[in-house]
Amino acid sequence: MRFSQLFTKTSKEAPADEEAINAKLLIRGGFVFKNSAGIYSFLPLGFRVLTKIANVIREEMNAIDGQEIFMPSLVEKKYMEPTGRWNLDVGYFARAKNEEEANFVLGWSHEEVLTAIASKFISSYKDLPFAAYQIQTKFRHEARAKSGLLRGREFMMKDLYSFHASQESLNEYYAKAAQAYHKIFERCGLKSIYTLAAGGIFTDKFTHEFQVVSDVGEDTIYINEEKNEAINKEVLDGKGLNHLGWKKEGLIEKKSIEVGNIFDQGTKYSEALGLEFSDESGDKRPVVMGAYGIGLGRVMATAVEIHNDERGIMWPENIAPFKAHLIVMDGHNKEADQVYSDLTKAGIEVLYDDREDKTPGEKFADADLIGCPIRLVVSKKTIAQDSIELKHRNQKEFKLIKLTEILKDIK
Repeated sequence: MRFSQLFTKTSKEAPADEEAINAKLLIRGGFVFKNSAGIYSFLPLGFRVLTKIANVIREEMNAIDGQEIFMPSLVEKKYMEPTGRWNLDVGYFARAKNEEEANFVLGWSHEEVLTAIASKFISSYKDLPFAAYQIQTKFRHEARAKSGLLRGREFMMKDLYSFHASQESLNEYYAKAAQAYHKIFERCGLKSIYTLAAGGIFTDKFTHEFQVVSDVGEDTIYINEEKNEAINKEVLDGKGLNHLGWKKEGLIEKKSIEVGNIFDQGTKYSEALGLEFSDESGDKRPVVMGAYGIGLGRVMATAVEIHNDERGIMWPENIAPFKAHLIVMDGHNKEADQVYSDLTKAGIEVLYDDREDKTPGEKFADADLIGCPIRLVVSKKTIAQDSIELKHRNQKEFKLIKLTEILKDIK
């Protein structure tokens, strides 16, 4: 991508109504545009990051036999009423202009929809287990939309649902999903902590969150460093500690950001919606279910909150918009064009700052703000040495490498 063709521009000033670092840097860097409180558009750079995160998630969900589907955003009342979730404050109702009452809600979770779909294909224990997931926009009435992409009203989410013939089968898959989640967050440059939590409006059982320690986090967790696990403050007293067999003494209190969660839903939804199967004896039994969610924008925002400095973002390589940011100095030259062409042909994603109306200082500032892992500089000075300047975003020093060695060095 040539910077001169990018329709967005960077900004020196952070928006006055944003306090969170992720919001300030993502807006200044031209990654997102704030439409309303808790509602953002992902611009070319931001959508590239979001796509990278989605691809990491897909790979790990597919690795645990998740099958990708896509369900509707409009969820009819008939699906939500049997589970008692139709009138919850979390939803945005949708109705036509000539209708007095809404018969649809904008999808904020899809347990009911997929349970209804599954009922058409599950009849025997031989049809189980299976898991299906989607990556889709969710809509939730968030009264306190703030902290940039960390707390939104409209956001991209991966929600996976698993269906089982027994609690043992669910437990096995639950553990497998937990390991997949740790891999996802590690690949996105985040160290996640497995955290016991409450089920909220999704289940009456204990659930597990994946928390990333951060001073800007809205959650408070208590960490057992020996196990690298934690318990959320909301279930710290009473049954929560007893469930883990822990004592509060010795646990370390930290602020954190929740980047994902998994739920043991038991038979709550299958019983409400009549999802049954015949076991080996021919007896009818309700299907046991689990649910597993990750907010893609929240992962993106958390990566920015964790990986930044006073100059801008420092993207983890797997989710960076481009691997390299190529800057040409002293005006346009054919050597920089050739480097861009060679890297692109080799499959390396490059943001090429070919702008002729910007000073070197402005180009360097934009490179630091945007935060690609590698910065490359071509100038008359480097050309005279048949070299190119290479600097990693998270390092202070740069080095000169021969133009003929650039591909090998970057790879």
